[in-house]
Amino acid sequence: MSTPEIEDIPIRDEMIRLGQLLKLANLVEDGVEATELIKNGLVKVNGEIDDRRGRQLHHGDTVTLNNRTVRITAPGS
Repeated sequence: MSTPEIEDIPIRDEMIRLGQLLKLANLVEDGVEATELIKNGLVKVNGEIDDRRGRQLHHGDTVTLNNRTVRITAPGS
């Protein structure tokens, strides 16, 4: 079984909220889709399901949706 490739997503600040990251990484079309996917338990943060759209994410955190994983890279980290 191969390990899925992780795509680095740079952010401007030290923190980004989960709903914003999903849009930034083009994992969703808009905030409504992000809210639905998060609410339905389809989004994993650092390998665990998270149902909080406002979850704060920082450098090194990973988010997985539909077998696609992205990792946050923040300035100065």
